[in-house]
Amino acid sequence: VDAVLLADFAKDARSKNTLDLCTGTGIVPILLSAKTDTKNICGLEIQADIAEMAQRSTVYNKIDARVHITEGDLKNACEIYGRGKFDKITCNPPYIKCGAGIQNDAGTKSVSRHEVMCTLDDVLRAVRELLISKGRFFMVHRASRLADILCTMRKYGIEPKRMRLVHPAPDKAPNLVLVEGMKDGGEELKMLPPLYVYGADGNYSAEIDRIYGR
Repeated sequence: VDAVLLADFAKDARSKNTLDLCTGTGIVPILLSAKTDTKNICGLEIQADIAEMAQRSTVYNKIDARVHITEGDLKNACEIYGRGKFDKITCNPPYIKCGAGIQNDAGTKSVSRHEVMCTLDDVLRAVRELLISKGRFFMVHRASRLADILCTMRKYGIEPKRMRLVHPAPDKAPNLVLVEGMKDGGEELKMLPPLYVYGADGNYSAEIDRIYGR
């Protein structure tokens, strides 16, 4: 659900060149190709086998002329793409700090969930270098990391502009947060209404059904 919510959250920002960092199997670029008219959508993934899987998905969905997957480390993203090449960047990064929680033995799951290959600081440093001035950044992350997120965004000049907390249900505390930032933006943060995944009746909420197109 994280990637689906991120793509929906980012879809309305106009873009000529979009980049998805930590793209995994490419779900965010694939969804954005369907939800937007962006001509060039790139995805960067450090794990070779996962990047190959994402590339195969673009071919299978016949969107490989618009969606381009690259295997590489986001810490080297400027060397791969060049500085200031994108007007929109999305990211669904690893959520868990190394040493916190139970780390998966399997390499792929560990890299996807834990800050093994990149940290929140690495992500925001790359975003700063890759975005044009006034470019937009969209991220989904754990709500428990909110203080780290906002502090690190400001550290790299990505001003938080919109934020939405995601709750499993109306009577549950938020477990995810969607954040939009602007490079070199002014200081004003808009809090959006909470998003509930399930309603009080235990079924998916009407908004989740809308996002999934059900």
